[in-house]
Amino acid sequence: MKERIIKEAFKLFWRYGIKSVTMDDIAKDLGISKRTIYQHFPDKEAIVILVIEQELESQKCQMDKMDEDQLNPIEQMVLGADYMRVSLAHMNPVVFHDLKKYHPLAWDLFHQYKHEYITKGIRENLVEGVETGLYRKEINVDMLSILRIEQVLMALDPNIYPADKFNMMNVQMEFVHHFLHGILTEKGFEYYTKYKEESATTFTHEK
Repeated sequence: MKERIIKEAFKLFWRYGIKSVTMDDIAKDLGISKRTIYQHFPDKEAIVILVIEQELESQKCQMDKMDEDQLNPIEQMVLGADYMRVSLAHMNPVVFHDLKKYHPLAWDLFHQYKHEYITKGIRENLVEGVETGLYRKEINVDMLSILRIEQVLMALDPNIYPADKFNMMNVQMEFVHHFLHGILTEKGFEYYTKYKEESATTFTHEK
């Protein structure tokens, strides 16, 4: 039952945002009483925290799999953005706003994940890209790893890219390609162009 509650809460949060979903909404969609939910969770905050923990763990597993597949840095950069495009395709952009404003403990989990996992992974990607001659050797990896993660968050901000004008995930893909163009060597650009031609579905997105 606890896992059912988390799965249903996840679907509702992603569809409508976190603030607008009540315990009554979760109970109604599951066909159970609100009292049953409170037998497993003391409050909504506890549900939000567990939902975020599980989603972050899922993302870590996906990123670890890409490391195991021994992809080169360019493939990792593009496929990482594409994974985000797919996994967040049905997420309401207000989720991040709600987390930051109303659920500080859950937001801290995401903030910690951003700094300790994502930024670290981007830095490692940049270092490997320089070492393999795909990225320019003079780039500042610390500066650019922060820039890249902030690009990801910027694309998720509806105040900057409102949903009625922009597709959130198309913005993500546009950013990653723009970012790569700024750091590729001639060798890297040749590989990037070849990879782009062979992976047309990943590189093609709606305007």
